[in-house]
Amino acid sequence: MGMLCAVSFNRYGRLYYLDPGDLHPVVGDKVLVPTDDGTEVAECVWAAQWVDEETSGFPRLAGMATESDLRRDETQRKRKAEAKVAAKRLIREHGLPMKVVAVDHTLDQAGGPSAGGGARTTIYFTAPHRVDFRSLVRDLGATLHCRVELRQLSARDSARVQGGIGSCGRDLCCATFLNDFEPVTIRMAKDQDLPLNPLRISGACGRLMCCLKYEHPLYQQFQASAPSIGSRVSTPEGDGRVVAHSVPRDSVTVRLDADGSRCSCSRASVCGPRKAHDEHYG
Repeated sequence: MGMLCAVSFNRYGRLYYLDPGDLHPVVGDKVLVPTDDGTEVAECVWAAQWVDEETSGFPRLAGMATESDLRRDETQRKRKAEAKVAAKRLIREHGLPMKVVAVDHTLDQAGGPSAGGGARTTIYFTAPHRVDFRSLVRDLGATLHCRVELRQLSARDSARVQGGIGSCGRDLCCATFLNDFEPVTIRMAKDQDLPLNPLRISGACGRLMCCLKYEHPLYQQFQASAPSIGSRVSTPEGDGRVVAHSVPRDSVTVRLDADGSRCSCSRASVCGPRKAHDEHYG
C-alpha cells in the first residue's frame, strides 16, 4: 500500500502514475517528472492518494515545478512548434511522401533555447514505405540549428502519439492506458460474431481494434462449454434445439419442440456437465 498520483504531459494525453514521495500535488499543479532526457514539466490530473497496490516500483516525482522550470517548458514547446512548421515546409520542398506526426525537442545542457550542447529535435513521421531522408535531415539541421533525428512510426504508434476518439466515443486506448500492443487477429472478430467489415472492426489507425482482445477470453470460455448451435438440449421448459448464443448474457436461445416458440436459457441450465452434476448430487 502506498500513495500514487497521475500526471499528463499534454491535455487529454496518456496518464503516467508516479509516487509523490513527500509531495502533495493537487489537480492542476505543475510537477517535475524524471525522464530519459532529464526532468520535464507535467500537470497533475489525479491528486496524490492512497492505493492498495504496491508502489515501490513506480518512479518518484522530482519535485514541484518552479518559475524557471515553467519558462524552460514554454521554450521547449515553442521550439517544437517551430520544428514542426519547418519540417512540413521542407518535406513539401523535397517532395517526400511523409506526414509529420509529432515533434520532440530537448534543450541544451544549459537549458537555453540556443543550439549547442545536447540540443536535439526528434521528428516522428509516417510514410507508406521507407524514405531516403538524408538530404532532409541536413536541411532541417541547418534550419533549426541543432541535431535532428527522424523516426518512422507504424500505424498503431502513430495513433498512440496523436491520440483521438474511438468508435466507442472514448479516448483511444493506446493513447491513454495501453502500454504494449498485443496481437489482434481476425479470428477474434469471428469468434465474437462481429461483421467482418473493415469499417466496423478497425480502429483509428486502420488496423484491427485493440479492444477485440478484451472480451475474447470470455467468448472462448463460453464456446468451450456451451452447446453448439443446432445441438439438441433439455431446458426447464422442455426439449428443443439451440438456435443462437448470447455471450454477454451467458445464455443460449432454444427453439422448443412442443410449439416452436423460443426461450432464453442460461448456459448452466443446458450445459451437459452441469446438468449431469446436478442430477448426480441433486
